Amino acid sequence: MYCKYRLLTPGPTMIPQEIELAMAKHVIHHRKEEFKSIMIKLQEKLRLLFGTKNEVLILSSSGTGAMQAAVFNLFNRGEKVIVIQGGKFGKRWHEIAKIKGLDVILMEVPWGEAVDIDKLHTLIKRNKDISGILVQASETSTGVLHPVEEIGKLTKDENILLVVDGISAVGISPLPMDKYYIDCLITGSQKGLMVPPGLSLISLSNKAWEKAKNVKREDFYFYLLGEREKIKTGQSLYTSPVTLIYGLKASMEILFKKPLQETYKKYWALTQMTRWGVSALGLECFAKKNYTWGLTSVKLSQGVDGQKLVKYLAEKFNLYIAGGQDHLKGKIIRIGHMGDVDFGDILFALSAISSALKTLYNLTPKTPDFLEQAFSKFQEAIINGYPGME
Repeated sequence: MYCKYRLLTPGPTMIPQEIELAMAKHVIHHRKEEFKSIMIKLQEKLRLLFGTKNEVLILSSSGTGAMQAAVFNLFNRGEKVIVIQGGKFGKRWHEIAKIKGLDVILMEVPWGEAVDIDKLHTLIKRNKDISGILVQASETSTGVLHPVEEIGKLTKDENILLVVDGISAVGISPLPMDKYYIDCLITGSQKGLMVPPGLSLISLSNKAWEKAKNVKREDFYFYLLGEREKIKTGQSLYTSPVTLIYGLKASMEILFKKPLQETYKKYWALTQMTRWGVSALGLECFAKKNYTWGLTSVKLSQGVDGQKLVKYLAEKFNLYIAGGQDHLKGKIIRIGHMGDVDFGDILFALSAISSALKTLYNLTPKTPDFLEQAFSKFQEAIINGYPGME
């Protein structure tokens, strides 16, 4: 094998050398002044990242821990919530809500499609007693981007909390919490933030904090009111993962070397490049519209085994992408283009997939010079910017 290791899964992602080196520093104590100073300074950048004036709490967990923290700290047992379920991680919201004992109204959305705002609005009007809406910004299992800004307009003046999983969206595409009227936004360290797994970040609106004061505590570890008091002093409620915090600090330094819009533009351009390249290979993007910017889900041709394809790419090209989940296992592949990825990595991935399809299934590209044209799509997107770019 003569190819360098490329991790193009939808998380974890490849990590820049600056972050790896930052995490190699000696460990300091998480209750001493040196560490407190790092945590306090991080708040400024994290608030910019989330687009909020409120605190961004740092939890020692994967993103699922922050999902649990949101549900257990914002709702009392028996309260009614709408769960938008259009993929594997929408199902996770549902599972957590049921364990908490919430009365769940399940709004099922076909996998590969975004929630219909008009239908959601109708559901809200029919259920005047709902307390929250749980939704993914980016449904990682399908590559769909839900219209969070439009949902926020429906809930902003209501006694409804909008709780958003931004795990594969924050730092990748615009998701300004305060502007979109999001009441709770979460993310994880291992995707757009380019840090290894193990950290989750969560922020609440003023409306959500007021609600949290009236929720019965049922979780010892994920106690957000306690975390909020601790973060003001530069600490977390329990032991902090010091090396991952070093990595997060380095991540913020990288992301804010230039305006955040430039990072969004890069991911938008990689998305346009990947989607065009997939079509040129004679394949079909699974998410037709309302697609996320951090990954591209690809519907495979009849007879192509996604699990076999993923395994072949790893063994022959040292290229790691992801397959489908649940009923999509073997039917789609997912190409990640978040984290420390550039156009060269995507060109390699497209070339490797083309070679694999030729070798395994005798399928040839629909467009012979597809790599050159795919790169042109990247350049065009960099020049023109993303939709709504200011």
